[in-house]
Amino acid sequence: MPPIHVAVAVIEDDQGRILLSRRPEGVHQGGLWEFPGGKIEEGEDLTLGLEREIREELGLQVLSHRPLITVTHHYSDKSVLLDVHRVTAFSGSPHGREGQPLAWVTPEMLTDYPMPAADRPIINAIKLPGTYLITGPDPADSASFLRRLELALQGGERLVQLRAPELDREAFIGLARQALARCRAQGAVLLLNGGPDWVKLTGADGVHLNSRRLMALETRPLDSAKWVGASCHDACELRHAQRLGLDFAVLSPVMPTASHPGARTLGWPGFQQLVSQVSLPVFALGGMERQLLPEAWNRGAQGIAGIRGLGWEFRAEGRGPRAED
Repeated sequence: MPPIHVAVAVIEDDQGRILLSRRPEGVHQGGLWEFPGGKIEEGEDLTLGLEREIREELGLQVLSHRPLITVTHHYSDKSVLLDVHRVTAFSGSPHGREGQPLAWVTPEMLTDYPMPAADRPIINAIKLPGTYLITGPDPADSASFLRRLELALQGGERLVQLRAPELDREAFIGLARQALARCRAQGAVLLLNGGPDWVKLTGADGVHLNSRRLMALETRPLDSAKWVGASCHDACELRHAQRLGLDFAVLSPVMPTASHPGARTLGWPGFQQLVSQVSLPVFALGGMERQLLPEAWNRGAQGIAGIRGLGWEFRAEGRGPRAED
């Protein structure tokens, strides 16, 4: 049987809390909390179905929304395809029109609410921002490097990958500690492109695995209190990231880049086709700029990742290292 197509809404209030509703007892996954939504009727447009479900279930009028993540999950008795959209504007005050309890929950507390397995990948998509900054050159000049990081953080970046393959282990650890202090001051998350043990040495928020480290692993390298992301380039690597229970992936290259203008790229159709095969947040990398965010969302991406396109300027004397890993 084909999966049941379900429209799901992530509704956020002006305090940053997310709306949950509890499923009634006696139904599939009864008693668990979920993100509001319901089954799309045969031949029904997704937008109309989402608006109808939220109106019937909560008494809200959805004014605008955008794609967040698509999740396919197979239960023992049925399969579901969750088409999850972030509601960016709505009118009205929510109430359980079918008698269901409601709760406004901060993103940090979502894991405290028992949910159906299909809803769990949505939590990471909610917590992750739409942009993922990868640091560029020149980490050997730490003062200039950290100033660039400060400017990016002041510009709103909240998820940062510290990538400095030219540094030895001791220098990388030292730079990571300084970068972490600046990220913490702005409420940003810092992931290290390196060995998972470096996270423990620095207190960083997690690790970003290059594709070689990813494929060498058989289990998730850090517990759920830390973020784990990975660089992927094909369906095999994406599926392995999902099997390991990683929090997100970066898929590249989507578009041509200044550093590798002749490299073979996925293009948006190829990116969309690969992302549709997994149920975890995936950032698009390669030729990304901020104005491409709506395109990325519509192609199934969590958002975009990059160096120069997210405000990290290259020095005139060199383009810097590759960002793909």
